[in-house]
Amino acid sequence: MTTVDGSVPSIATPDAETSWIDRLPQGMRDYARLARLDRPAGTWLLYWPCAWGLALAGGLREDWPLLLWFLLGATAMRGAGCVYNDIVDRDLDAQVVRTRDRPIASGRVSRRAAFAWVVALSLIGLVVLLQLRWQAQLVALASLGLVAAYPFMKRITWWPQAWLGLTFNWGIPVAWVAVAEPSWGLAALYAAGIAWTLGYDTIYALQDIEDDALAGIKSSARALGPQARTGVGLFYAATMILLAVAVWQMFPDPLALFALLPAAMHFAWQVASLGDRSTANTLRLFRSNRVAGALVFAGLAVVGLA
Repeated sequence: MTTVDGSVPSIATPDAETSWIDRLPQGMRDYARLARLDRPAGTWLLYWPCAWGLALAGGLREDWPLLLWFLLGATAMRGAGCVYNDIVDRDLDAQVVRTRDRPIASGRVSRRAAFAWVVALSLIGLVVLLQLRWQAQLVALASLGLVAAYPFMKRITWWPQAWLGLTFNWGIPVAWVAVAEPSWGLAALYAAGIAWTLGYDTIYALQDIEDDALAGIKSSARALGPQARTGVGLFYAATMILLAVAVWQMFPDPLALFALLPAAMHFAWQVASLGDRSTANTLRLFRSNRVAGALVFAGLAVVGLA
């Protein structure tokens, strides 16, 4: 179906949903929305890799307070990243139904004010950074290049989700190095996180597949097309294989692998449910990865504390 001007109408839902933020004054509301404080799913997706790294590296017994610091850091830095992304993507966001009412794209917040908000959120992240030993601080700072480049990836490659995977899972090496020395287990866990992100962000990109095509935005969902469900299944299968490798590297006991079974079942449910590619269902499946991340953490915590 096309509109009167020949374009394809979007079926995506607007990015702004009714939430507790709507009770705030308009000015505060816009800044809260810029930081996605009304959409905590992304914060959890940034946080769980930090928790995974801490758990498998054996840091839950003595360094468990880092879980709380990482949660604060994930909230602040995910917010800063979203604001920066909206600054870079303001013109593209204006062309997509789901994002055109974002505060910067709609003109309600200026670029200067948005940059100031990025700085404020980054200062919170700095407080968290100072809680880590210096080796982990250096690892954390190394992620800045990944963060800065991410908004441009959708213009360059059909696989910006892979770059997001590199970025969103950087908390794994940060948390690991905060409590232990690097190992092959760390490498496998980081690779598992990247595969996980490829899966859930491909699901997320299905919401915008029509608008992205009109705006010339590249994504794994567009690259895979009708094979998106198969692709997500392969990404999640790779996630589980790499998680198993990571666990085996640290605890070579077949029983330890059973701790990953609940997460495997959740991923299988997501793939089975992806036959319905409606906006409501893809958003539901994407958000369910908060639970998937928690299930992986629970499994790694059992192994790490054993």
